[in-house]
Amino acid sequence: MKLSRKTLVAVSCLSAAVLLAACGHSPQECMERVMYFESNRSSRDGMIAVGTVVMNRVESPQFPDTVCGVVGQRGQFAPGVMKRRMNPKSMPLVRESAISVLQGERHPLVGSATFFHTAGHRFPYDNMHYVLVTGGNAFYEKRPNYLVTQPLPPEPVEGLTGWHGG
Repeated sequence: MKLSRKTLVAVSCLSAAVLLAACGHSPQECMERVMYFESNRSSRDGMIAVGTVVMNRVESPQFPDTVCGVVGQRGQFAPGVMKRRMNPKSMPLVRESAISVLQGERHPLVGSATFFHTAGHRFPYDNMHYVLVTGGNAFYEKRPNYLVTQPLPPEPVEGLTGWHGG
């Protein structure tokens, strides 16, 4: 059976998608992009916390099961997260942080949280159990309201993760 060029390209892209988790993006690039745009490069702690949320989502049956699937999920992260240009000057810390999370580092206070929003924003929901504020974001778990023991964001914490680069 002879396959058309178009079919071969489609099969190649699908095969690459399995290997790269999204056609054209590696898990590392996807993690770098979400850290870059969601933490605003504000702190290593903030980037590691964002990465921890991404990995928590990968492990959750409620979200896609790849890093790029989670980061590219419509309406979940900063608009254009997969397409916008990143400033190369910010990349050493972003890259190191992304690699560290992909190798297993997690922010020690994020726990099983799968959500965050910009610190300082308030929402009227009663199911947000806050676990951390760092890097300009407030991280939280969604829980039944009777299990929420931290309904307000705690004071910001920085310096719990350290730069591992050279």
